[in-house]
Amino acid sequence: MGMRLLFLFLVTVSVPVLVPTLTSAADNANLVYKGCADQKLQEPYTQNLKPLLASLVAESSQKGFAATTQNSITGVYQCRGDLSNSDCYDCVSKIPGMLDKLCGDVAAARVQLSGCYLRYEVVGFKQVSQTELLYKVCGNKKVSDGGGFAARRDSAFEMLENGVQSGGNLFYTGSYQSLYVLGQCQGDLGNADCGACIKSAEEQTKVECGDSISAQIYLHDCFISYSFYPNGVPSMSSSPGSEGYHRHTQRTVALAVGGVAALGFLIVCLLFLKSVLKKRSGHGKR
Repeated sequence: MGMRLLFLFLVTVSVPVLVPTLTSAADNANLVYKGCADQKLQEPYTQNLKPLLASLVAESSQKGFAATTQNSITGVYQCRGDLSNSDCYDCVSKIPGMLDKLCGDVAAARVQLSGCYLRYEVVGFKQVSQTELLYKVCGNKKVSDGGGFAARRDSAFEMLENGVQSGGNLFYTGSYQSLYVLGQCQGDLGNADCGACIKSAEEQTKVECGDSISAQIYLHDCFISYSFYPNGVPSMSSSPGSEGYHRHTQRTVALAVGGVAALGFLIVCLLFLKSVLKKRSGHGKR
């Protein structure tokens, strides 16, 4: 008898926007969303899960992505492409303890933090498609297209598609006329599949978030985010503004959310902007 997909709905929350600031490795561990199956984990899988999670955590100290199957349980983790091996380990090592509190003993689960995610499922558990929308965050503030926002976003998205396929690690950050983009694909995708996933995420961003000044879209095998600053990136000393972010519900395989998910999105944006500004500084010294 096949396992069923569980469909849950997320609540809507608004939080104030934050300006770019220096962030610590601890920020990578902020919860963005969780997904928990409704089926309970049965023996002998209950005993097999801990060794699987331990092996994934150990691997995260050496590389940013790994997928393995042990004793009929498949496990996958991935860290954001700009994390060091030590930061990757610090992020992934937080998840096993969180899984028990967030989901308990279930047949499949996924926990997405700002800097990494980890998922597992019993072999045979039904999966959603690679481009299934798992989670989205759309900025409350809208952009007037008098300044050509749609054209800028299309150009930035084209740059993002090319970047994830040519960068070597399926990860890319960049900027185009005050519009900052970030994207990453699951580490075992080929370049073509990664490009197709990112393109799907971009198209879904346009549909789901419209002309929002910022957005983040998580699909099963990739995610993207963008932030538009029509007046330039706020300075480090600026006061927080009044823009809010709201989360929308979306059907998926066992999705629920923690109370800090919107904050997690903001942290991702800040880490991304820090990475872009660091690259700019490095280019300027050449």
